[in-house]
Amino acid sequence: MKINIISLFPGAFESYFWSSIMKMAQEKWLFFPVLYNLCDYSIQNTRRVDEKAYGMHWQVISPEPLSRAIEDIFQKAQKKIPVIFLSPSGDLLSQEKLENFLEILWDEIIVICWHYEWIDQRIIDYYVDYKISIWEYVLSSGELSTMVFIDALIRIIPGVLGKSISYEEESFSKKLNRQKEYPVYTKPRSFLWMDVPEVLLSGNHAEIEKWKKNNLTK
Repeated sequence: MKINIISLFPGAFESYFWSSIMKMAQEKWLFFPVLYNLCDYSIQNTRRVDEKAYGMHWQVISPEPLSRAIEDIFQKAQKKIPVIFLSPSGDLLSQEKLENFLEILWDEIIVICWHYEWIDQRIIDYYVDYKISIWEYVLSSGELSTMVFIDALIRIIPGVLGKSISYEEESFSKKLNRQKEYPVYTKPRSFLWMDVPEVLLSGNHAEIEKWKKNNLTK
């Protein structure tokens, strides 16, 4: 999956994308991040990409540099590809929606990272196909929300985690009826006067499955 990211701070992604699961996904040729610095598309000699919002007191990313960046990516892809904008006013993300996104956005996408006080509405109206919220709160920039979205999406690509059970049987998965998963334990068997449930030590897979089902977090 190729993800083109338009950002004022592309360096914010580098350490995260080259560690742990995101790194493994790239090494398996399942994830291809391409970072674009929005300042490179500025129409001003100062590389500035923001202006004061009409009728308001805060700064907003201007439409011209964003349009130039998006059109440049379209040209490189030789087609129009889906554009995603992470915003608190978007549709609230869920595991089920992520699974649907993976099916329809498998090939290549563009993600716009906002800064200041969002982006000019005309970019959203003309280019954005999906406006997504990671939850009901506000962050200081779009880089964090974009990383959350990409991480959640990439990890469910078949082959990224190795064994499919790693993502099929976890919180909010279809197999667990979209509920939070059950408690997990490891060695030692006794810790702080608390013992691992005996059924998990029994080797009886049917009883273990029953225990997991009965201990899903509501």
